[in-house]
Amino acid sequence: MSGFKEILDKLERGELRSATPDGNGGWTVHTEVKEAILSAIREGKIVEHHGFLEKDTILPRTFRPEDKVRFVPGGSSVRRGAHLAAGVIMMPPSFVNLGAYVGEGTMIDSHVLVGSCAQIGARVHLSAGVQIGGVLEPIGAQPVIIEDHAFIGAGAVVVEGIRVGKRAILAPGVILSKATRVLDLVNERELERGEAIPENAVVVPGSRPVSSAWGRERGFQISSPLIVKYRDEKTEASVVLEDALR
Repeated sequence: MSGFKEILDKLERGELRSATPDGNGGWTVHTEVKEAILSAIREGKIVEHHGFLEKDTILPRTFRPEDKVRFVPGGSSVRRGAHLAAGVIMMPPSFVNLGAYVGEGTMIDSHVLVGSCAQIGARVHLSAGVQIGGVLEPIGAQPVIIEDHAFIGAGAVVVEGIRVGKRAILAPGVILSKATRVLDLVNERELERGEAIPENAVVVPGSRPVSSAWGRERGFQISSPLIVKYRDEKTEASVVLEDALR
C-alpha cells in the first residue's frame, strides 16, 4: 500500500502529474501514475465515511487555510490524489476525480466534473455545468488537457483525451470528442481527428450536413463545432477573470 500512497501524496502536492508538457508543444503521459491509482482502487477496502461508502485508499481530500484553496461549502468533493493549486475556487456542487491536476487561480463553477487524471491549467475558467472527461484505461491514453487561461463556457463537454490550447475559448454548449469534426472558418480548414484546439481559438457550436444522400435530402445535420475567430480585445473583455472574486 505504501507504494501507491507515496504517488498519491505527490499528486496531491502537485509534485507529480499523470501527464506533463514535453517541451515541444506536446504532452507526455506517465503510466506509472495511472498504475498507482488503479492499484489504490484495487487494494482498497470499502469503509463508511461521513455517511458514504468508499474505499479506504481513495477517501476524499480535506483542505487547510495554508493550501490557499477556496472550497465553498455545499456538496463538492475532491478525491484522493487530485491536486488543487493555490488560488483555486471550487463552487458547489462540483467534483474533482482521482489524479486530476487543477492549476493556480482556476475557477471551478457549480456542477462541474473534472474527470480522473484530467489536466487543467492555470487561471482557467470552467463555467457552470462543464464536463471534463477522465481516463484511467487504457493505461497509456492521454487525459483531457485544458491549457492555461482557457475559458470553457457553461455546459461544454470535453472528453476522450482532447486538448484545448492556451487561451482558447469554448462557447456554451460546445461538445468535443475524438469523433468530433472541428472546422476552422478563419483558416478555412478542418482540424485533424484528435488535433488540439489551437491557442486563442474561439469555438462555437455548429453543424454540417450528414454525408449520406438520404440524410442530405432530408436536411439532416450533425454537430460540428466552428472556430469563428481568434481572441482579440473585444473577446478579452468578455472573458476577463475578476480578481475581486478571488
